[in-house]
Amino acid sequence: MEAQQVQPKHKCIVCEQSKEEGIFIVSEFICTDCETEIVHTDAQDAKYPFFIHQLKQIWLQQNNA
Repeated sequence: MEAQQVQPKHKCIVCEQSKEEGIFIVSEFICTDCETEIVHTDAQDAKYPFFIHQLKQIWLQQNNA
């Protein structure tokens, strides 16, 4: 029987939950669920400013490093 490899969990910069699957932008993790929601959110949507604020944290953390 072959052992399954467990993927490590990372904390999403948007929803702040620990998830296994997603992408890294610079050094910050965005889970697949948030990535999908961001991509499909219209600029007029009420959630859009929230996503912009959360993603801005990537830039701020890089400039503080």
